[in-house]
Amino acid sequence: MTLSYVESGAGAPVVFLHGNPTSSYLWRNVMPSVPGRRLAPDLIGMGASERPPIEYSFDDHARYLDEWFDLLALDNVVLVGHDWGGALAADWASRHPSRVRGLAFTEAILKPMTWEEFPPAGAEVFRAIKTPGVGESVISMFLASLPQEYAKIYPTPESRIPLLRWARSMPLGGEPASVVSRIEAFDGWLASSSEVPKLLITFDPGLDTMLTQPMIDWMSATFASLEVAHHPVAAGHHTPEEQPSLIASTLTSWLAQLPG
Repeated sequence: MTLSYVESGAGAPVVFLHGNPTSSYLWRNVMPSVPGRRLAPDLIGMGASERPPIEYSFDDHARYLDEWFDLLALDNVVLVGHDWGGALAADWASRHPSRVRGLAFTEAILKPMTWEEFPPAGAEVFRAIKTPGVGESVISMFLASLPQEYAKIYPTPESRIPLLRWARSMPLGGEPASVVSRIEAFDGWLASSSEVPKLLITFDPGLDTMLTQPMIDWMSATFASLEVAHHPVAAGHHTPEEQPSLIASTLTSWLAQLPG
């Protein structure tokens, strides 16, 4: 079983990884303006990919992505990640460093957080999500705030199970321990891999922005060879939906500077 994906262009591969509760559709207005062989998979259980009876843990997503990268024999890769796609990009890169040319992130989950570090409004939402019997309705609210293209992919409670499992995997207050451990492992690699260029694209905070300035400052002080490209315009959490042109132009300029 492999993942559904979209592909266009030619040259060195640039892989776009979405997060929760979206799909490869997230990148539709970013990819066309970025040079190279552009690929965007749908994570397992999401978008047009199959929905096998699995736990939909971080480990499950990483395993299916590993198979996809190997099936397509992707090397010399630049990874671009949003939300959990950023965490999966960093995880894959940390385990396949010889196949990575660069990493770019926007609104990505790259740090285990205390509840106090997370934006207060977001902390309240995620406490509800992690509450049995409540999280399901919160996921439906998430979908309702996004383009209809996403909601129609996940029309039933069963189809939304991967979305709920992702949301409950948010590394807050030391839980889930398995996810915290995995993030701490790739954070160690991000801190030591000075040979791999990294880009963090940020905007002025919107209503549901996840990355606070203290978290951005922590990444800047921790990750080796990290460039922060800040745009003084507002955007919420789903930056590829809200500011696709700025993301595309920033990626294009950064890619032109990468070593071959």
